[in-house]
Amino acid sequence: MTIPSNPRNAEEALWLEGARRIPSPNCDDRPEGIAVDLVVIHGISLPPGVFGGDWIEQLFLNRLPRYRHPFFREIHHLRVSSHLLIRRDGALVQFVPLNRRAWHAGVSSFQGRERCNDYSIGIELEGADRIPYTDLQYDVLARTIRRIMSRFPAITPERVVGHCHIAPDRKTDPGPAFEWRRIRELLASRP
Repeated sequence: MTIPSNPRNAEEALWLEGARRIPSPNCDDRPEGIAVDLVVIHGISLPPGVFGGDWIEQLFLNRLPRYRHPFFREIHHLRVSSHLLIRRDGALVQFVPLNRRAWHAGVSSFQGRERCNDYSIGIELEGADRIPYTDLQYDVLARTIRRIMSRFPAITPERVVGHCHIAPDRKTDPGPAFEWRRIRELLASRP
């Protein structure tokens, strides 16, 4: 899972090697002159508390069938995405190239700066607020963030935050089960 050192084109370098690519239509260009300097960690499961299956992918592709589950009726119309998803088994899926704006943060602010989608990379962890994330997820998350930091040096460990930090009135993910100390220690160590 590396960023190619000699990509055939600049766009190719913004897809992580080793990640399964599933391009989402729910993205656009970042505003001109905006530097990427933040990583936002999310937690997601569909239906809530259920892991596995392809419902997250279907949501990010605008194909979530509204009648398959009562919760889907509430969210099937949303047009959302994230750059990356890390499954419970550590599998990495990429939906949006790192240079484009994924639609993951919604109404948000970090250190007084609004519109976090403009300058952040979103990473979803398959999970739920109160269910512990897996060891594989932490390992893959740390390696992935390190790769992102090598491409976007303005991202430092202090600029790795949760959805709960940028939208505290609306969001709680990745939740109290997420071990912030653990990810900080993994980021501080070398692979």
